[in-house]
Amino acid sequence: MKISTSKSEAMVLNRKKVECLLRVKEEILPQVDEFKYLGVLFTSEGRMDQGVDRRIGAASAVIWTLHRSVVVKRELSQKAKLSIYRSIFVPTLTCGHELWVMTERTRSRVQVAEMSFLRRVAGLSLRDRVSSAIQEDLGVEPLLLRVERSQMRWLGHLVRMPPGRLPGEVFRARLVGDHREDPGHVGETMSLDWSGNAWGSLRMSWKK
Repeated sequence: MKISTSKSEAMVLNRKKVECLLRVKEEILPQVDEFKYLGVLFTSEGRMDQGVDRRIGAASAVIWTLHRSVVVKRELSQKAKLSIYRSIFVPTLTCGHELWVMTERTRSRVQVAEMSFLRRVAGLSLRDRVSSAIQEDLGVEPLLLRVERSQMRWLGHLVRMPPGRLPGEVFRARLVGDHREDPGHVGETMSLDWSGNAWGSLRMSWKK
């Protein structure tokens, strides 16, 4: 396998900042704290909050871009507006949602973004007290319900994956050994046991 060093970067998943000098031949790959892959933001801390915030920001940009021409345009039917909501706004907001951790903060922010669009479609303002009934009135499925159902569907795919499929193997992998045996040791080595995988075990450095 050939690696293009000009297009490659290194990132360490750790809550604390850890320096990792990953060398390819004579070149050391630049270390980054975050990178985006297929629209999903990955961070060195392993948290998805920043990625969720970016998706909400992108969805808000969609609202403002389409505000006059679509969202509040009286000549456009409500059916057409909801079609744009489902085909543009929702995919923009929920890109990569299978990886989201649905904390109360995330649920609240997603719901606020959703209601921001639907309130305008229904011709309501911030002064109007809006409940979840607006979704029923517009015939729209709650976005949180859609996200959670999709996450459960992805979990089902992982559980049913046959041995040898990498996503399933990572999901079923378990740590071998106890890194707490020597709390003062920084460069302890751990092993990931890939059950049913021909790779055997993957050695990785454990950084406290």
